[in-house]
Amino acid sequence: MIATIAETRAEPELDWADLAWQITCAQGQSFKVRAHKPLGGGCINQSFRLDGERQFYFLKLNSADRLDMFEAEAQGLQELRGRSALQVPEPICWGRQGKSAYLVLEWLELRPVSGKAAATLGEGLAELHHVTSALHGWSRDNTLGTTKQKNHPDGHWPGFWRDQRLAFQLKLAQKKDPRLIEPGARVLEKVEVLLAGHQPAASLLHGDLWAGNAAQDNHARAVIFDPAVYYGDREAEIAMMELFGGFGAEVLPAYKFTWPLAPGYTEVRRDLYQLYHILNHFNLFGGQYADQALHGMDRLLAQAG
Repeated sequence: MIATIAETRAEPELDWADLAWQITCAQGQSFKVRAHKPLGGGCINQSFRLDGERQFYFLKLNSADRLDMFEAEAQGLQELRGRSALQVPEPICWGRQGKSAYLVLEWLELRPVSGKAAATLGEGLAELHHVTSALHGWSRDNTLGTTKQKNHPDGHWPGFWRDQRLAFQLKLAQKKDPRLIEPGARVLEKVEVLLAGHQPAASLLHGDLWAGNAAQDNHARAVIFDPAVYYGDREAEIAMMELFGGFGAEVLPAYKFTWPLAPGYTEVRRDLYQLYHILNHFNLFGGQYADQALHGMDRLLAQAG
């Protein structure tokens, strides 16, 4: 995975032999942990490279009460795998050991996306979005970062986005900053107006696709990981990618050439979809994201009239 060897942190209290046995059972071949090397690059989980004799795995750790988060991530990776030309790491095993929850993934040698892989990422993402469901949502709730993400299946996209995306995040954010209460309520009232006439297919989405969750492997193939999977409007995926940037100049043009976006995306819907991620960043990290959310809501209310 894309990561650097991190500074030494507290040694996790794990039974490495038991973890190796879980991997052995899952893979059907013997594995022993000869070294576990801490990795940097993440702000939510601890991560390690597990070294065997000739095998390597990627290990994520969090507190034991986060096992549900890892279970959902593993199922999300399974949902994505084989649905397009994009590479997705295989989840090997997950569980709870003492005070820790763990998730073991296939180890991939990754580096930032560039060159041909950038266009492949855009094209492969368009291919992934052609995988559809009858309903928006997913078979289970999962997390966006560590924030719960509700995915109750719903055939009405404006209602799904209002109730299971914006309203949920606003309820959390308003406890931290009361300035969000009044404009937030007005935006929720205008979601149907802002999405009037827009009837998107329920496309399979990565759900949390910023530049840090995409890479290329040592065969120059585009790879995506750390998903928050659900079925929804593909434009919500593109809005997330455009919000935080970091993708090479070829990625989004390759996507839009493969599957152009419908009229009205940049004028209205992009702001509506980006608001969800701005609110989530405020709920996770605080700071200036509240002001960014307020500015975004002002724009949406002006657009709604």
